[in-house]
Amino acid sequence: MDDLQKTKPLLVNLIIYPHVLATGVTLPVEMLLAGEAFARRYDKSVARLETQFLSEEAQQIKSRAGITMLADITLAELAVDNENNSKTPDIIIVPSLWRNPRPIINKHPKLVAWLKHCWQQGSTLIGVGTGVCFLAESGLLDNHSATTHWHYVEQFKRDYPKVDLKPDFFITQSERIYCAASLNALADIIVHIIAQYYGKAAAQNVERNFSHEIRKPYEEQRYLEGAVDRHADELIAQIQFWLRTNLSTDLSLEELASQFGLSQRSFTRRFKAATGVRATQYWQQLRIETAKELLASSNLTIQEIADQVGYQDQGHLARLFKLHLNQSPKDYRAMVRKKLFS
Repeated sequence: MDDLQKTKPLLVNLIIYPHVLATGVTLPVEMLLAGEAFARRYDKSVARLETQFLSEEAQQIKSRAGITMLADITLAELAVDNENNSKTPDIIIVPSLWRNPRPIINKHPKLVAWLKHCWQQGSTLIGVGTGVCFLAESGLLDNHSATTHWHYVEQFKRDYPKVDLKPDFFITQSERIYCAASLNALADIIVHIIAQYYGKAAAQNVERNFSHEIRKPYEEQRYLEGAVDRHADELIAQIQFWLRTNLSTDLSLEELASQFGLSQRSFTRRFKAATGVRATQYWQQLRIETAKELLASSNLTIQEIADQVGYQDQGHLARLFKLHLNQSPKDYRAMVRKKLFS
């Protein structure tokens, strides 16, 4: 977290409109509050969380569940506030609607225009399920990746042909625009956001408390434009595949580079240019994720798992777990087994 994130409040606006799914509004708020509370236990200077429910006109909105939700502010009131230099939201969450979103979108042109304005002012936008249609309607997703609820994929393609729809992904990220196909995917994005603003420990704490199941990390689930695993360097891609399938190898990275006909210097430069991370970081993360899967799904001892992922000393694996997950392999296994089988 940088000093700017520590000192200024984190303003999150959540859009509400008729037929909104209430859980798409309440879940991210509760998760963000939990992340803030955890972080403030250890650092009182972290960003204060400010949340607002925002609607286009009506103060009262009835959700799909029949729950009446009260807007903290409307777009008309916001326009007046903006004359007094009101703060642009850091994050805007556009939740899913029940059934066909088209009638609701047609009734909210000002909201569509406001989303585009906020994006231009630097806001991060998160669309959920059919709520992604609001972002597509604004034109912000033209020639960019997106996902949406599976039931409306074909309609979305017809309505927004310029959007690069990725229906096989539950999460997409295009710069500051996130799309989630489901509530579970939204939860994973929020954990990712918490890590950015409140740190990795806070994100892990929220994930442990809000998810009964063991989920893959955000980075493994989302489609990211220009993602590291979609680069054009075929030789580096071959090396990545080799690393994934030879975790227990005794080869050093220098020896591996030589095996593929590269000098250590050329390998280091090309790997970082293609993937955005150092080869040592990439390999270490592969080993940690594989160890996590084996701890969750096998009865191998911790030493046997360390051997499987290329660490002869289980103490080395334990130190990496403490560094990256803030817990030991034994504690991680106990936690995931409890979640998987309770």
